[in-house]
Parts: sequence; C-alpha cells; structure tokens
Amino acid sequence: MQRLPKPKYEQIFGLHTVKQVFANDISCVVELWAQQGRHDGKLQNLLEQAQQQHIVIQTVPKKTLDKLTGNKPHQGIVIRCKARPINTESKLEIILSSLNQPPFLLILDTVQDPHNLGACLRTADAAGVHAVIVPKNRACSLSPTVYKVASGAAETVPLIQVTNLVSTLRWLQQQGVWIIGTANETQTSLFDTSLTGSLALVLGAEGTGLRRLTRENCDALVSIPMLGKVESLNVSVATGICLFEAVRQRQSIVQKNPVST
Repeated sequence: MQRLPKPKYEQIFGLHTVKQVFANDISCVVELWAQQGRHDGKLQNLLEQAQQQHIVIQTVPKKTLDKLTGNKPHQGIVIRCKARPINTESKLEIILSSLNQPPFLLILDTVQDPHNLGACLRTADAAGVHAVIVPKNRACSLSPTVYKVASGAAETVPLIQVTNLVSTLRWLQQQGVWIIGTANETQTSLFDTSLTGSLALVLGAEGTGLRRLTRENCDALVSIPMLGKVESLNVSVATGICLFEAVRQRQSIVQKNPVST
C-alpha cells in the first residue's frame, strides 16, 4: 500500500502574529501551546477565540515554549497551522488585475536573512504595498522567524515567489509597471526621482546588492544619499526609506488632485 505523505504544518508564535492569523483564517490552526501562569489580557483573548473554535490548547511551562521556538521571543503563545499554498506568478496576475489603483510593489532580490524579510514585510504593510516579490531560489521564504518579525504583516501582504525574477520584471514592464532599482554607485537620488504611478521598487541582498541581470532589467537606478562614512544601509532600513518616499510622493499627488464626488 502506498503511504500517503504527512500533512505539512507551519509553526507560528508571538501575540501580534497569532492575532493576525486568527483574524485571517483561524480554521487553519490545529493546535495551540500557551504558557503556564501567564494571564495577560491579549493572551487570554486569543485563548478564548481558540476555545470557541475547539482548537486543541496545551498549557505548558515557559521552557517548553522556549524549546519549541529555539529560545526566540514567543510572548507565551505558539500555534501550529496547516501549511498554506505558496503564492506564485499566477497570484501576482490576480492581484494586479483586481486593483483599481496603480500597483505599488516591492521586489527583494535574493534577500536571505529572515529578520530582514520579516522587517520588509512589516514596512510594506505600513506603506500600503500590494505585494512583495522574491525569487524562489537563493532567497528567504516564510518561516517562523519571518512571521514573528513581520508582526502580522506576513498575513496581510502577499509574498510572491517567482521562478525567474528577470522574466517577472519584464512581464511587469509589459503591464505598465515602472521598475526602479537601488544601487549605491548611481548618482541619481531617490528623492529626485518620480515614484508615482504604477511602480515596483527593487532592493538587493545584504552586502551584494542587485544581481547584474536584475539591475539591467530595471527602468532606472537610484541611490539613497549617504552623508556619513557608512557606505550602505541594512536592506530593511533602505526598504523603509524607499517605500515611504514613494508614499510621500503618491499622497502628494492625491492631495493635489482630489477625487471629485
């Protein structure tokens, strides 16, 4: 008899992250571990929601949660969820076709640090980004650390994993999306560049920046002015600067051209 594959699960922890999972799709949660002796209101609210959905709850010592999470900050709660399908190119097409406003995208080229990916997702959520795009290979994907650092944003901002990033860049250009990459050596300042309309901002990996083919397929390259002695910024910090400069410009356009009613 052929043995059926075991179901795959994701482990997620942290109050904000678990709260967002519950808000999006609590039915995916199959088990919950809660810390003994912890009775703060946020945790109790989540436990009440879990009880209402008949989710199995195990109350365990803190050291058990520390072991489950590899001693990462869990805030007294860990859940196990059914693994959700990976978003691919087809999901990106659906997102773009459903928008009633110019797309605003973030592309991360081979970012491998889960802390950076989580921070970028959190900033992308705050900036109103419609999707974050990463290559499938040589890049970080969703993990417990990413979920925790993203603080719920991994549930609200679609992470799209594409097979060929260059092909995706070219497809986006065909859809009218302007591709702006970041590169330290260019003299064109981020703050002197129009970031309105259909836009994808592309940032590179820690230390190495954009790969050659990625930068060659950008419509323009910009840099963040650096006035000190440090040559570059952490990718999550650079992402925040770039995204919110785009937000500033896009909000300015809306304020100058309010929609008439």
